[in-house]
Amino acid sequence: MSGAQGFAYEERRDGSVVVWHHGRQAALLRAGRAKRFLHEVAAGDAQLVMARWTGNYRRGNERAAREHPRNANAGGRR
Repeated sequence: MSGAQGFAYEERRDGSVVVWHHGRQAALLRAGRAKRFLHEVAAGDAQLVMARWTGNYRRGNERAAREHPRNANAGGRR
C-alpha cells in the first residue's frame, strides 16, 4: 500500500487533466504537462505520482528534521 491516499484524477475532452485531493481540486494540467502526467500514472503508483505533481507529498517530519542537531546551522537559520 502506498503512503499517499485520497487522490483522484479526471481526464477531460479538451486533453486537460484535473487532479483531486479529498474531493477538492489540487491541480489542473494542460497540454504537454497533462500528457507527461498520464504517462507517469500509467507507469507507476498513481497515488504517489499525484502527490508529487500536486506538492502534497511533504508531510510529517519536516519540523523534526529542522530540529535535528546536524541541521542546526544549515542556511543560517535558527
